[in-house]
Amino acid sequence: MLDRYYFLASLPALGDLATEPPMGLAELLEHLAGSWSRHLLVSTIILLDDLVKREGYLAGELEEVDPTVLSVQQGYGEQPLPESLLEFLGAEDAGQQSGALADQIWEAYFRSADATATSLGSQFLADWVRFEVSLRNGLVTVRSKRLGLEPASYLVARDLSTADEDFEAVLAEWASSPNPLVGQQVLLRFRWDWLELHDAWFSFRDDELAAYAVRLLLQQQWMRITADGLKRHAAEAAAVDDSTG
Repeated sequence: MLDRYYFLASLPALGDLATEPPMGLAELLEHLAGSWSRHLLVSTIILLDDLVKREGYLAGELEEVDPTVLSVQQGYGEQPLPESLLEFLGAEDAGQQSGALADQIWEAYFRSADATATSLGSQFLADWVRFEVSLRNGLVTVRSKRLGLEPASYLVARDLSTADEDFEAVLAEWASSPNPLVGQQVLLRFRWDWLELHDAWFSFRDDELAAYAVRLLLQQQWMRITADGLKRHAAEAAAVDDSTG
């Protein structure tokens, strides 16, 4: 109990979603270097963000990536992904086209994270995985219908979805957002609100540490997408000025 108290009490307090993160994700992992199980728990969560950035770079949406769990080469798609993912990614999956392969990588990630939740006995991680799977598949369904595609072809880890959450309102708000930046902010706020209902404050269990890691990750993502969105908006405005000048 005292050991868990030390880990949690020594972490800096987190503000609201849109506030400056008090520490980096790599710094958090360094803080946990002496505990294998806690390091694995938190690195499993942070890996999601690395995969988001990797996917963005490979899709041409990001100019560079700065992974925390993945190596730099893995982040740029120049080296194979970690064995913890590859064991859930069949040989037949690895040979698929880029779009289908991206879906299979997410399937592998969620199954790997769910297996980690089971091995560590982390109820929070298990619930978070199911929440993220359900939200992702909900977004995929909306996008697919908008493009006239069959959603079933793009859904991942459907058996891990949860029926306990209502995504209808947030999906509608996301779909009606005036621009991608606002849409991403809508999703981050929804994730933050979910944490308010599912974190484990004052329990001093490792699940509280996992919830802290997700909060810190969301703060980092908010800062990143806001900065990227403002930069993109400025570039588009400059292009319009040049074309009309």
